[in-house]
Amino acid sequence: MAEPIEVTDADFEQRVLERSAEVPVLVDFWADWCRPCHMLAPIIERAVAAQDGKVELAKLDTDANPATAARFGVRGLPTVKAFRNGEVVDEFTGAQPPPVVERFVDGLVPSQADELVGGGDEDSLRRALEVDRNHPVARRELARLLLRRGDSGDALSLLDGVTGDFVAEGLAARARLAGDEDLAPAFEAWDRADPATALELLQAALADPQRSDDIRKVMVAIFTELGADDPLAREYRRRLSAALN
Repeated sequence: MAEPIEVTDADFEQRVLERSAEVPVLVDFWADWCRPCHMLAPIIERAVAAQDGKVELAKLDTDANPATAARFGVRGLPTVKAFRNGEVVDEFTGAQPPPVVERFVDGLVPSQADELVGGGDEDSLRRALEVDRNHPVARRELARLLLRRGDSGDALSLLDGVTGDFVAEGLAARARLAGDEDLAPAFEAWDRADPATALELLQAALADPQRSDDIRKVMVAIFTELGADDPLAREYRRRLSAALN
């Protein structure tokens, strides 16, 4: 069984945040005086070892490394945080029984469907849906491929029932707008990764009240893909709000 790595304030960025872009990293925030920490440690180690390298375990002594503990809001011990792509994706505080810890660690490992979605091609996406017919990312990305080749009806059927995903909602709106030839250049710009042109064309089309709600959803999808802090997203979000108010 691989030993957990000991991390510090000095190397946390490299050994946890950067490393988590390659594999999920579980961080056990602990202190030597904390009895529940000592009880939890072997349970976490066994659960991580069972993943055979698909998850890594790091330990941070909060007494010796208070800056990192404060940075991530650690207020009780033990605290366990899971990192993926430099971000906390799940966490718990307090000693937990083995089944709870095992489920927590299992949830960090990509499923077979997740791995297939990573392929990105139509065959992989369809195989992912055979494994998990409700996989939201597989449904969304397959719908995107279908829209690009003009199969708007099949794309809309795939997206039916997908909630809480602004990109999926935007793709569904695009499918409903597929018959509007004047919007085709905007969608083509989105497909070729030219969001500035896509947003400008969509903004110009907002004046039509019959299409404005679906156009808004397409624009929000593009904002989401750009990221909240992207200057282009901020500018067009402001323009969209002004146009609709």
